[in-house]
Amino acid sequence: MATQKQVNNFINMIAPIAQAKAAGRGKWSLPSVCIAQACCESAYGTSAKMVNANAVFGIKVGRSRAHFGTAWKDKAYSTATKECYDGKTYTNITDMFRAYDSIGDAVEDYYDMLAGCSRYKGCLNQIDAKACITAIKNGGYATSPTYITTIMSIIDKYKLTQYDSVVTGVRATVKYGSRGTDVTYLQQRLTAKGYGVGAIDGIFGNKTLEAVKAFQAENGLTIDGVVGKKTWSCLQS
Repeated sequence: MATQKQVNNFINMIAPIAQAKAAGRGKWSLPSVCIAQACCESAYGTSAKMVNANAVFGIKVGRSRAHFGTAWKDKAYSTATKECYDGKTYTNITDMFRAYDSIGDAVEDYYDMLAGCSRYKGCLNQIDAKACITAIKNGGYATSPTYITTIMSIIDKYKLTQYDSVVTGVRATVKYGSRGTDVTYLQQRLTAKGYGVGAIDGIFGNKTLEAVKAFQAENGLTIDGVVGKKTWSCLQS
């Protein structure tokens, strides 16, 4: 089982890659789901065989050895896995899985696969994480009957939807103690409007809280220090 430090390090490593590889796509899927699937499939980066192959999504080679883009260079490795074909019983099998030159290539191939395979079309440009992973699971990505619940529990526990704004344009609600790219953006917007936050570090601390409350007070908003839909709208105007 991964330690909390290993979990945090893995998420901090893959989150910016997931965002960068998703941004700018016409057909995109959510970074939150991408991150959570990588966490699940690689046991938060503790599966040595997968990580050594940069294969954090457990994508099989497949009989056709299909190329969805240019990120996969035909490298592969063999390993044992379990599949649940009847919704109840797990079967041990050995199969060939895609290996990559880098984690970035693995993430890119993951997004390319979802965008390029018609069976996954239901996940594309979908802003709801549960609807996205449901479409991916039902498209044949995984056979585990608990896969959707598992991925959603990771997304909810680590608040991974905070990384989705690069494709959805919808900012997550942030408050004291929040961290991530939405907090960094918040700090940038407050600074641009003349409200000092100290360091722009992606950490919603005391100075950011004071700046948010001052902004809310001067713009007729509820002074609660929570940056939700109304505060975001005012900040981005």
